[in-house]
Amino acid sequence: MIVVLRLGHRLGRDARISTHVGLVARAFGADFLIISGEHDKKVIESITNVSDEWGGHFDTVYKKKWEQCISEYKKKGFSIIHLTMYGLPIQNKINEIRKKKNLLIVVGGQKVPGEVYKISDYNIAITNQPHSEVAALAVFLHEYFSGTELDRQWKDASKKIIPQKRGKQVINQ
Repeated sequence: MIVVLRLGHRLGRDARISTHVGLVARAFGADFLIISGEHDKKVIESITNVSDEWGGHFDTVYKKKWEQCISEYKKKGFSIIHLTMYGLPIQNKINEIRKKKNLLIVVGGQKVPGEVYKISDYNIAITNQPHSEVAALAVFLHEYFSGTELDRQWKDASKKIIPQKRGKQVINQ
C-alpha cells in the first residue's frame, strides 16, 4: 500500500497544489492521501469527485497532526519516504525502496520541520535543486513502479479518455 502525506496545507494558499498532489498520487499509483495542516473540505471533495468520475479506489482524508500520522504508519511497518531536495539521490536508493511494499510518502508544503528528516527512513532527492512537491511525487512514483503505472486501467470509471493524435475524446461509460 502506498499512502501520501501532504504536510502543512494552508487555507487560501495551497488549495491548487494540494489538489495536484492528490491527483498525481492517484494517477501515478498511490492508494490513499492524507492532508495535514489546516482542514480544507473543498480540496478533499475535489479529489474525491475525480475518483468518482474517473474510476479506481482512492481515498483522501484530513488529519490535523502529521506527527501522529507518521507514528501510526511507522507502527504499522510502513517505510517513511520523505521527498526533499536535500536527500540522497533517488537513482541511488530506488532499487532498495522498491523492495518495500508499504510506503508512507511525505511531501512538504510550507517549511518542513527538521523532525521529519530525523524520523523518515529515507530522505530522497529528486534532484538537488529547488522544485515542486508535485513533480517530485510524480517522478518518485514513476521510478518506484518502473513506468507500469502508465498502463493502469481504472475500474468503475464513468468517464474515459480515448487516446488520439489530435483533439479530445472523452466517453461516458
